[in-house]
Amino acid sequence: MDFSGRARRSEYWYFTLFYVIISVILGVVESAIETQILSLIVGLAFFLPSLAVSVRRMHDIDRSGWWVLIGIVPLIGWIVFIIFCCTDSKDPNRFGENPKGMTATGVAAG
Repeated sequence: MDFSGRARRSEYWYFTLFYVIISVILGVVESAIETQILSLIVGLAFFLPSLAVSVRRMHDIDRSGWWVLIGIVPLIGWIVFIIFCCTDSKDPNRFGENPKGMTATGVAAG
């Protein structure tokens, strides 16, 4: 898991979409076999990657990764975190270059 660097909005939201799709599929399968062990295993497997992409997303908007913990606060914390995740990337900041300006090789375009 890489907690350093930055993650664009698309990286964060595609990861979230993938996790939600897997969770829905597992929910259907688990209701058919009447168990919940699969969700537990997948939840544990996705915990660190989810945390890493969330921290990198906070870095992209020039916030410390500790802002991820705002999600602990019910309702208000979740709303604030979603707003942060929807915020556009900041220009080069203390966490590195803006990933929007990077090419596939990691070199700044332009």
